[in-house]
Amino acid sequence: MFEGPDYPLYLDESTFDHWLEAGRKSKIPYAYLLIIWDELEGNYLPEFTENRGEIQGYPRYGQSPESRLLVAAYDLFSEGRVL
Repeated sequence: MFEGPDYPLYLDESTFDHWLEAGRKSKIPYAYLLIIWDELEGNYLPEFTENRGEIQGYPRYGQSPESRLLVAAYDLFSEGRVL
């Protein structure tokens, strides 16, 4: 996932699937998986949120000088990309 010049690094499908499953199994009723690029670590990190509105609060990759940037957001249950 995230191949090409628009993304900093390739994300393995099995890692993505593991993150989806972890979000679904959480005791907290998360609804969304956020894929965050951590510039300092040089790696993707998962973050979970319950509300779609919270997604807008994250600085986006390619649009901000922050060190933790939102690359994409997915609905945990439909697996559809919402951002």
